[in-house]
Amino acid sequence: MPAHPTDGAGAPSAGNRAAISVCVILAALTQSLDTTIANVALPYMQGSVSATQDQVGWVLTSYLVAAAIMTPTTGFLTGRFGLKRVFLVSVAGFTIASMLCGLSQSLVEIVVSRVLQGVFGAALIPLSQTVLMNIYPKAQQGTAMAFWGIAVMAGPVLGPVLGGWLTAAYSWRYVFFINLPIGIGVFLGMSVFLADASANARAKLDWMGFGALGLAIGALQVLLDRGEELDWFGSREIVIEAVVAASAFYVFLVHTFTTREPFVRPSLFRDRNFTAGALFGVIIGLTYFASLALQPPYLQTLMNYPILAAGLVLGPRGLGTMAAFMVVGRLSGRVDTRLLLAIGIGLTVWAFQTMTGWTPDVSRTAITLVGVVQGIGLGFLFLPLSVVTLATLPPELRAEGAGFSTLVRNMGSSIGIAVANAELTRNTQVNHADIATAVTAVNRMFEDPMIARFWNPLTAPGRAALDAVVTRQAQIIAYVDDYKLLMIATIAVIPLLLVFKKPSGDSGADHAMVME
Repeated sequence: MPAHPTDGAGAPSAGNRAAISVCVILAALTQSLDTTIANVALPYMQGSVSATQDQVGWVLTSYLVAAAIMTPTTGFLTGRFGLKRVFLVSVAGFTIASMLCGLSQSLVEIVVSRVLQGVFGAALIPLSQTVLMNIYPKAQQGTAMAFWGIAVMAGPVLGPVLGGWLTAAYSWRYVFFINLPIGIGVFLGMSVFLADASANARAKLDWMGFGALGLAIGALQVLLDRGEELDWFGSREIVIEAVVAASAFYVFLVHTFTTREPFVRPSLFRDRNFTAGALFGVIIGLTYFASLALQPPYLQTLMNYPILAAGLVLGPRGLGTMAAFMVVGRLSGRVDTRLLLAIGIGLTVWAFQTMTGWTPDVSRTAITLVGVVQGIGLGFLFLPLSVVTLATLPPELRAEGAGFSTLVRNMGSSIGIAVANAELTRNTQVNHADIATAVTAVNRMFEDPMIARFWNPLTAPGRAALDAVVTRQAQIIAYVDDYKLLMIATIAVIPLLLVFKKPSGDSGADHAMVME
């Protein structure tokens, strides 16, 4: 009996097809799960490895940056080494990196392991799509991709809840260990059921362009992550990182416009839909993931939510996104895509504007409602944006365009998290100094015996208690400042709606959604 029985014409048998589908959907689910599962566990990681709040944000940004850099190489790696081999290496590397994350004893070890997770996990989403499209006939591809889409969207929904439960019941390390049994099962299943695909030894990658862009992105991210801690350009390290990032980006640009087959073809940016969509995606990635990183510590630190409760409050956001996907799918092709995007922006701006009025007294219902609305807003933004960005590109440029748009969206996400954490730290310090000016021994408020009993500025315990209260108030205002910044950034993309144009002819015919 052959190792990979088929129904004929090289297609896998029904049994093999089902097994492969389960494996690739689990792989996609695991990768998408890891974008949010660690969020609610960040305060616990922070205490475990003695990191500051802006430092522990590296756990999120390092994964996003590594995935962003490696995603565009998926096509080359698949062509050069074959789809099955690349898929198996990606699953194995992602699983081992997950184990290393869980075993880490320091912040450096976690960050390095997360980088490896991003490097190996970057290919799982595009490869899982490719496998499903390869093993199903055209008549069944829509159904297969629908199940795949549900799995990808279920990841962000399950992430906060599962992460909260694992951390509360066991340890934050299990948010990474959960990937081990899934990864091992997927690896074994794909090894047995997925047939070998042909490889092209002549496939080439523009290593100079890839290396220069990767160095520029990496140096920029380290600069953003460490800038607040090192006083920005008052530090020699930050100056060096800025010079490296600028120089590498300059080399990338020069090389891109002078080589025959660059890593990113300049012709992509002659299409105004693609250019506007890429910029749009950067801002959406920046605002959405920054808010995801801000809310768990707000709930757990300022509102004293248990970690499982925080996860349950954040989980419905993903349900809102899934519901919006279903609605947008029905409206696509009937409603102007720009209108769908405008609805998404409006809902997102409303959510951020509401967050600027939050205090630790806000109810759980209000937080959940805002999260659901924000999730719906993302649904109205993500699907139409994904299509309109590629709709007017020539077919031969769409795969490359999709890879680059994913790269810049992930970069926006990592930059947003870094900037939000840096601003939170800086504004907390500024607000603390401003509030402290009113805390003096001659303030008549301290003449009240009840107040002086706990907050007497003339005693060491009283001063410590006062400092804790002032710090808490400073943090609350700093969160408000961050949410205002994210709201303004979201409003700033509105002019891009005027740039998008309707695809001409049949250029978008193979897409589920086109502009009216």
